[in-house]
Amino acid sequence: MKYILNKKYWAPIALLTMMVFGMLFTSCDNNDSQGGAITISRVFLEDVNSTVPDREVSFARLGQLLRIEGSGFEGLKKVYINGYSTYFNVVFVSNNSMLVSVSADTPILEADPSVRNTIRFANDSNETTFKFEIRSGKPAITNISNTMPNAGETITVIGTGLTEVSKVVFPGNVEVTTGITSTEDGELFTVKVPSGISDLGGSLFVQTSNGGVYSPAYFNCKRGVILDFDGRGQHSFWGTPPATGMILGTDIESASIGAGNLSQGKYVPHRPARLASIAPATGRATETWTAGTGVDNWRAQLTPFIPASTPLDKVAFQFDIYVPDAWKDSGYLKICTVNNFNAGTWSGGVYNYIPWLIDGKSVAFQTAGWTTITIPLNKFYQWSKEPFTFEAVLAYREAATYQNFGIWFENADVKMKDVLGNTSEVEFPSKATSVKVYTDNWRIVPLDTPVYNDFN
Repeated sequence: MKYILNKKYWAPIALLTMMVFGMLFTSCDNNDSQGGAITISRVFLEDVNSTVPDREVSFARLGQLLRIEGSGFEGLKKVYINGYSTYFNVVFVSNNSMLVSVSADTPILEADPSVRNTIRFANDSNETTFKFEIRSGKPAITNISNTMPNAGETITVIGTGLTEVSKVVFPGNVEVTTGITSTEDGELFTVKVPSGISDLGGSLFVQTSNGGVYSPAYFNCKRGVILDFDGRGQHSFWGTPPATGMILGTDIESASIGAGNLSQGKYVPHRPARLASIAPATGRATETWTAGTGVDNWRAQLTPFIPASTPLDKVAFQFDIYVPDAWKDSGYLKICTVNNFNAGTWSGGVYNYIPWLIDGKSVAFQTAGWTTITIPLNKFYQWSKEPFTFEAVLAYREAATYQNFGIWFENADVKMKDVLGNTSEVEFPSKATSVKVYTDNWRIVPLDTPVYNDFN
């Protein structure tokens, strides 16, 4: 049987073969040589998975393999990266080239300033230090405390590798370079939100000492708003006032509340002021809906920027929530993509949001100001078992008799077998509750995240 090697693999194979053979023939007497003067001319990143497997670079990350060109490598005894003694195999050392991998144990921020971003080479008689930037792993953004804040408010961006943030670019190419505070561990930074951000929304771009990174494209996505109680979308209610379970127009509040991130105009209280508390075992305790059939048109509104073919794990329902006092033990929000469910439902196009349930335990949930919650649509029970696209959600809503999107407060028993889909006997019996829960800015947003290329 004849095999044909794809020509795209020849380049990296030929490169590595030449390097290995060259080093084998020139490194045999390294241990016997005291070495001469060492010079460094260029550094290359070796990555056989890249379209450029041997790329000249000015920085490297932990774990990456480097090829260093220069002279005087014969007799090399030590390599220090950021002051850390780094192992290298003499088999891969010739007089003019060598391979060394940046150890995962190499210090970055904790490196002494005098040796940070340096590689030092030493033999028995000579040494040289080469200025070269060393970065930790690629930065990543996992959460933003509020993705639709007021201008002038401070937000917290959470992730990994977010060290020494020097610049944040908001949608609309609005750049901030001052007033940014980063933690030493790179797990978060804070920044004040500028004015003039595009209402079309998009990603934040963040420049760190570890390179650049984008957030998901959900920041300030006002074109995705389906209800904000201030003119975007239409709040609908029915029944004979005062219908206890229905949030009426007169229940909507507008007083400024929250700290840090404040309320924006009108918002919905899920326990309106006319109710002192919500009794246990109350299914649809209070409910809030959009106008629905004949008014809501997700396909027309959303598909211009979230194509129907988008995988459902790349589309989310977002809303802002404010819970001024501790919420635990009882009550949750049932988020409904259509108006066709009963109390106690754990299937279909719904999602039960229980923020106080953490790892099977009741933990108090509370916010200082308004906080954004992001729920990917593939977490809704109807679409959680296999891959779907946004088209499935659009078609589901369009086939419904009542196309209202809504959230109701449900004060029912919470059984872990429903939450986890297993045979757990653990449950949290419902209790009377007077918790205050407010939401605003209901929206559908994209979760796609632009890829930042270090070598653009």
